[in-house]
Amino acid sequence: MRSYSLVLWFVITFSCLWLRAEGDGLIEVFKWKQIDFYNRGNNPQLVSATTKPPSNSRNPGIIYFPGQYHGFRSRRQADTNNNDEQSYIPYNNVPMGVTHYKGRLFITMPRRRVGIPSTLNYIDMNTDGDTKSPKLRAYPDFETNQFKGNPGNLVSVYRTTVDSCGRFWFIDTGMLEYPNNRTQIQKPSIWIMDLKTDRVIRRYEVPESIVTEGRGLASITVDTDKGCDKTFAYMPDLVNSQLYVYSYEENDMWRFQHNYFNFDPIAGDLNIGGQVFSWDDGIFSVALAPKNADGSRNVIFHAMASFNEFVVSNEVLQNRTNAQRTGNNREFRLLGSRGPGRQSTMHEYDPRTGVVFYAEIQRNGVGCWNSRKPFNPSNHGTVAQDEQRMIYPSDLTIDEEGTIWLMTNSMPIFIYSTLDPNNYNFRVWKQSTEVAIQNTVCA
Repeated sequence: MRSYSLVLWFVITFSCLWLRAEGDGLIEVFKWKQIDFYNRGNNPQLVSATTKPPSNSRNPGIIYFPGQYHGFRSRRQADTNNNDEQSYIPYNNVPMGVTHYKGRLFITMPRRRVGIPSTLNYIDMNTDGDTKSPKLRAYPDFETNQFKGNPGNLVSVYRTTVDSCGRFWFIDTGMLEYPNNRTQIQKPSIWIMDLKTDRVIRRYEVPESIVTEGRGLASITVDTDKGCDKTFAYMPDLVNSQLYVYSYEENDMWRFQHNYFNFDPIAGDLNIGGQVFSWDDGIFSVALAPKNADGSRNVIFHAMASFNEFVVSNEVLQNRTNAQRTGNNREFRLLGSRGPGRQSTMHEYDPRTGVVFYAEIQRNGVGCWNSRKPFNPSNHGTVAQDEQRMIYPSDLTIDEEGTIWLMTNSMPIFIYSTLDPNNYNFRVWKQSTEVAIQNTVCA
């Protein structure tokens, strides 16, 4: 019996290694039941698992979670006494974004609930890379992550990116998205940091004439084709269905409006992780596609609640006068459909393979499309898919070495049901882009 078990173990282990070598799927790097931090602050304010919330409470600001209770005061009180915001509630920490750069893996934690010590964090791969469930370190430090009505501090970050100039870009929404108590405590802002020094290069506050609330600003895409000093950034607004363009040279921004930025009602019905619901998220992800013959670059984009992909030239977006025109519909074009059930959060183009990789929320996996082929369902492949371990891929990025990084965070279960703190709910995956497309139609 023992020898049979050893043979079975060998077969399973060898098969798994062979599948990885052949490029099937992604490799699991980290997994967490609940997220922990090296620095949680000095005021945890946790209560025991047996504590029950008051049965007569009517305060919509009080948030109940399994085995613990945390009540926070009014927004005005919280502004004057920040102790509540420094508390740490493990259950409330749900990671959203993942970006790798030279040995640091950046993990974001949007403040959608109370009890989140730091919204922008990283894992030191040299120190904690071999740890199954590593603790997170605040970036650039813990103090910057403590919002106190100070524009120099961070409130809530969803996703990040690194440009070809070694600069770290992200948007601070400036908003606390607590249930029934959503509050914009400072203006949304674009942050640009030097990853060599970990210092802020520039912080740009988004003008109220562009947008007043930051909750729809969940990602940013950076275009350095014209050089580091002439960089442009594209920011989709999934709530207001608009696309914003920021010029680094001019330190200014403008906005585009188009019907293609809206969600598709047919694609809004979702069934993820056993949760059935409807979302109306508009334009969600923007990716740079291959260059055109004239040197311009195509920009592709999609709403989350959509099966379609659209395209526009970056030359159109970078000219602010085009944003003021009403007759620009022909410059935005339908690229094609991924096919039913292929709603996507984030996507990114890999210049090494010419393939666009995208995170699929309905299919719990990663899809791909070879940009040298027509954009139709038959040319879309599946890189990875796992109904149990890849529930809701919230972010997908590709680093300078050509490695895909994927975050899966079980978000629908967190929102509509209850995460089991005894299970692994959050995972980070990776794979070489060249290996990932093997055995797919994208090769």
